[in-house]
Amino acid sequence: MDWDQVWIELNIATMDPARPQAYGAIYDAAMAIKDGQIVWLGPRSELPAFDVMATPVYRGNGNWLTPGLIDAHTHLIFGGNRANEFELRLQGASYEDIANAGGGILATVNATRRATEAELFDSGRKRLNALAKEGITTVEIKSGYGLDMDTELKMLRVARELGRLHHVDVVTTFLGAHALPPEFEGRADDYINWIIEQVLPAITAENLADAVDVFCEKIAFTLPQTESILRAAKAVGLDIKLHAEQLSHMGSAELAAKLEASSVDHIEYLDEPGVQALAHSGTCATLLPGAFYFLRETQLPPIDLLRQYQVPMVLASDFNPGSSPLCSTLLMLNMGCTLFRLTPEEALAGVTRNAAKALAISDRVGIIKEGMQADFCLWDIVSPAELAYSFGQQPLVHVVKAGRLIHQ
Repeated sequence: MDWDQVWIELNIATMDPARPQAYGAIYDAAMAIKDGQIVWLGPRSELPAFDVMATPVYRGNGNWLTPGLIDAHTHLIFGGNRANEFELRLQGASYEDIANAGGGILATVNATRRATEAELFDSGRKRLNALAKEGITTVEIKSGYGLDMDTELKMLRVARELGRLHHVDVVTTFLGAHALPPEFEGRADDYINWIIEQVLPAITAENLADAVDVFCEKIAFTLPQTESILRAAKAVGLDIKLHAEQLSHMGSAELAAKLEASSVDHIEYLDEPGVQALAHSGTCATLLPGAFYFLRETQLPPIDLLRQYQVPMVLASDFNPGSSPLCSTLLMLNMGCTLFRLTPEEALAGVTRNAAKALAISDRVGIIKEGMQADFCLWDIVSPAELAYSFGQQPLVHVVKAGRLIHQ
């Protein structure tokens, strides 16, 4: 066999739902890579003969291999920080109180507008490196801290540049409808029209975004305003998703399902009709335990209903300066289990195959299978459950991205 590399002496959590074992596991496995793709996978005892003198062989020493991890919801690029708001919340102020007083998203908007492209790139690179050290091989990065033409484009250009220069693949999302900027105070409909008529064409002209997101909430944008932007995004061929049902129930999940959004994110106040709509449309439900934890929320997302209706559950960091300054996907695995009562297997699926589905890239990453891109991690663990069970011990041994050994 003419292969580029072979991996042996390992166990593989393929996360392939077609395999009946927990985690889609293959014990005492082997895997072959050619031209950046997985070309053979199975028990080591069935490994075909190959030229051992010409083919690099990597030994896993009995450790576990998983797909490369995917963080499907981050706000990685921004200026400044909001530690002062952290203090205010500890003194009793709510998220809405801070936002209504001019803090929250708008505080980060001001800092991001002041930041240069080079400054945003440098801080974004450091955050991306932190995620990469935990096995992230694909990440979604949203804009939404500019709320004007220049800064939104600046953020998306930085995200694209990070993806070009870093081994981690970057999926970009335009979140211009994150909050109402001061220039449009009292004129939310005008702002929505401006996004649709001016900003979206500029973004598509430079191919800066893969998707469009909207914050649909009482302190943000209404259902009709949200629908206008999402329909405009679909019309120019962009994927759509939604910050939905985080602070209250607005029926935004049903809207997202009607428009065939790839995901609805947060969803603490999602109800059964909303879950049914997601199941019918195939829309993913993205759980963000970091924000739930950091804001000390008490309304749990409807995990049992999502299981009952077999809605794909995604797990993501929501890394951002205001409500989830937690740059760790492995921590989200633990929080997903301890706070939301996911099983470790559900949590790992949430940062692999389901995260890939939410980003519309499941045709090439998210599971370990013949024909898929060779994105995977080797972990010094005796069970995949350890990735959710323990935090802070850095069990990552190797990262391979598109067949190239990145981390050793």
